[in-house]
Amino acid sequence: MSRNTENTTGHGHGHANPERFARLRAEQYAYLDDQGHIYLDYTGAGLPARSQLTAHAERIIAGCYGNPHSENPTSTASTELVERTRARILGHLSADPAEYAVVFTQNATGACRLVGEAFPFRRGGRLVLPLDNHNSVNGLREFARAGGADVVYVPFDSPDLRIGADVLAATLAGRRPGRAGLLAYPAQSNFTGVRHSLDWIDQAHELGYAVLLDAAAFLPTAALDLSRAKPDFVTASWYKVFGYPTGVGCLVARREALARLRRPWFSGGTIHVVSAQGGWHRMAEDESAFEDGTLNFLSIPDVAAGLAHLDDVGLSAVAAHVTELTGRLLDGLRGLRHGCGAPLVRVYGPEDTDRRGGTVALNVLDPAGSVVDERAVGRDSAAHRISLRTGCFCNPGAGEEAFKISLRLLRGSAGRMGGATLDDYLAELGMPSGGAVRVSLGIASSPADVDAFLAFVGDAYRDRSAEASAVALAPRLRC
Repeated sequence: MSRNTENTTGHGHGHANPERFARLRAEQYAYLDDQGHIYLDYTGAGLPARSQLTAHAERIIAGCYGNPHSENPTSTASTELVERTRARILGHLSADPAEYAVVFTQNATGACRLVGEAFPFRRGGRLVLPLDNHNSVNGLREFARAGGADVVYVPFDSPDLRIGADVLAATLAGRRPGRAGLLAYPAQSNFTGVRHSLDWIDQAHELGYAVLLDAAAFLPTAALDLSRAKPDFVTASWYKVFGYPTGVGCLVARREALARLRRPWFSGGTIHVVSAQGGWHRMAEDESAFEDGTLNFLSIPDVAAGLAHLDDVGLSAVAAHVTELTGRLLDGLRGLRHGCGAPLVRVYGPEDTDRRGGTVALNVLDPAGSVVDERAVGRDSAAHRISLRTGCFCNPGAGEEAFKISLRLLRGSAGRMGGATLDDYLAELGMPSGGAVRVSLGIASSPADVDAFLAFVGDAYRDRSAEASAVALAPRLRC
C-alpha cells in the first residue's frame, strides 16, 4: 500500500456498530423520525446534531461578542473563539500551524475563488483538471484563461469512472519549466463517490505543480492527514461535514503557497495599512489578508462544536458505519429487477465499497432499458418524504462520461446553448434524461433508510414504462 493510499480507501476504519448508531440517531437526530424524513442527501449537506445546536444557543445566550476588528472586551471574546477554531481545524487535519494556515470563507466555492483569482496564471502556465470535478473547481479555468494559461482536462480511463495514475502523469508532464502550474481535483467525487488517490499530490509536486485538493465531499467520512499528504490548498464547507453552521467554509493553505498568491484587490480586514489619497496599500502579512470584511464571528465557533461532536462519535466509526450502509445499498440495487429479469437501476461508478465514499449515482430503468426521467424520480421520492438529489450535481464531466456524450457534440453547436432551453440542449445532445439520481449516506443514516429507498424504487417503477412515469413533468430550469 502506498503511503497515502490508506486515506482514500476506507479500509482500516474499524467495525460498524449498528446499535451505537441507532442510539445516536435517537438521541441526536430524532427530528428525522419524529417528522418522518428519509434523508439521503448527505453529499448535499450534512445534518446537525442536537448537541451542536444546544452548544450554539448556550454560547450566544451566555456571552457577548463584537466585531473582531477591534480591541475591546467583546471584540477580544470573538477573536479568542475564532482563533481557537482555527487551531481546532488544524488539529483535526493533523496540520502543523507553522506550515498551514486557516482562511475562513463562506464555503468551499469561496475558497476556490480565493485561489483562482490570486494564483499566478500566465501564458505558458497550466491548469490541470480531472474531468471528475465540481463546478466550483471547474470554474478555476476562467481565471486561468484570463491569465493566458492553458487548461487541460484529464479523462476517465475505467468503466467505474476512475482516473488512472498513468493518464494523470502523462497530462502533468506537459508543464513548461519556469511556468506556474496548478492541479485541482477532488479527494472524493461528489457524483460517484470515487476516492481519488492522495498520492497524486506528491506526483504533481515532483513535476513542479501546486495542488488544490477539494475535500468538501471527503471530510464527512474520511480523515485527511496533512502531516502526510501535503496539498498546497484544501477547500472545505463545514455544513457538508456536520450540517451546522451554514455559510462557513475555509481554505487551509500552506503558508508558503499563500505567500505566492497575489490578490487583485483589498478590502476591510485584509490590509495592514492603506492610503486613500496616496493610492497605495500594504496587505496584512498573515491569513487575514484573504478574509474579506468581518468574519462570521457568531458562527465560526460552531465549527469547533461540530468537530467536537465528530470526535465524540469517532470519525473511524462514522466511516465504518457509512461503508457498511453503502454496501447494503449497492447490494440492494443489484437485486432490483423487473418481472422479466431486466435490471431496475444502472449505477454509475464503483459497484462495491473499495476506494469510494457513501455517494451513489444511478438511474432508474424501465423493462426495456430506457431511463426513467430523473424529474419523475425526484417528484415521486419527495411524495414519500425521501430527500435525495437529481440532475448533474454540478459535475458535468462525470455526467458527460456517464452518459457517453461525444466530444464532437459537446464542442459543436450543441455545446453552445444560445437562447435554447435546457431541455432543447439535452435533446440535441441525445441525452436520455437530464441527469441521474444521487443517494448519499452519512452519520445519521440507518439500515431502515436504505431499505425504504430500495422498497420505493421497486414499488414505484417495477414493470412500469419510462413514458408512464414521466407524465406532467415541469420543464428543467437548471442542471
